[in-house]
Amino acid sequence: MSTFSRRSLLSGAAALSAAAILPRTALGDWRPSETIRIIVPAAAGGSTDVMGRLLAQHLQATWGQSTVVENRSGGGGTIGTAEAARQKGDGHTILVGNPGPNAIAYSIFKNLSYKPDQLQPVSNMIRIPNIVAAHPSANIKSIPELIAYLKANPDKLNYGSSGTGQSPHLTGAWFLQLTGLKMTHVPFRGAGPALQAALAGDIQILFDNLYPSLPQVQDGKLIGLAVTTSERSDQAPQLPTLRETDPSLASFDVSSWFGVFLPKGASPEIVAALNKEIKAILERDDIKKNIAAMGARPDYGTPQQFQQFVEAETAKFKGIIDREGLQMEVK
Repeated sequence: MSTFSRRSLLSGAAALSAAAILPRTALGDWRPSETIRIIVPAAAGGSTDVMGRLLAQHLQATWGQSTVVENRSGGGGTIGTAEAARQKGDGHTILVGNPGPNAIAYSIFKNLSYKPDQLQPVSNMIRIPNIVAAHPSANIKSIPELIAYLKANPDKLNYGSSGTGQSPHLTGAWFLQLTGLKMTHVPFRGAGPALQAALAGDIQILFDNLYPSLPQVQDGKLIGLAVTTSERSDQAPQLPTLRETDPSLASFDVSSWFGVFLPKGASPEIVAALNKEIKAILERDDIKKNIAAMGARPDYGTPQQFQQFVEAETAKFKGIIDREGLQMEVK
């Protein structure tokens, strides 16, 4: 748990761009009356945590209330998310969510303690592509080459991910489902060990978040094959999207996304006020630079747009999970 000091409050206020100081509408007039609690359902240092802390500094500077960031990791993000779902929808508890606990969990965990309708989507903040990479020894330099090899040599390659049921694993599973091909999945306990195995050649193919794999591709230690979003990444414009590479992948679109939710029961005024500040922070030049450094792009939307996006993500991952026959328990 951490709070922002008076010094960080003043520096945050000084950094606000003109975009953050906008005329208030009737639905934008709500202000918190006590300490704001931002729950990050992940360990410190990751993308969920980074976005939570950037949001906390912005809200503290804008609203003038102390803001506390709580890291509640565990259970693939479900422990912290369940904690947020139990709170009042009075605007003083905010959740920073991602695909794991807010889309994948509903289908993959048999003993999940919360439901989608216990959380109100406010807006997405950023999206980051996943990446497909190969070890140089595999002698595969493109997705068409990978598809051709797998057609001729089914089950001869392994692919690694950060863990069963994680977004990179389901990215690989969906790729194989759509192409009708087979590889053996090798799950690791996190992205770091998976990347190390790929660099060592212990696995031939890696499905990973864009970072930390992209620097290894840029250094020539891995061969980048594609990114998984519908558009190319500004950080790696030379890499095609999966949907560009084969007709069977025309619908492919997977990203790691990080958005904001409130516990159910929050009034329209609260939702609108928080949504307005998310839009403001994503328009700040300093925040844009931070987001670009993460390999991400801003992805603001209205509460209705984010609701529809989360529902579509949940349905997409449910289809992948059901076809894989995956079922797990929160531990």
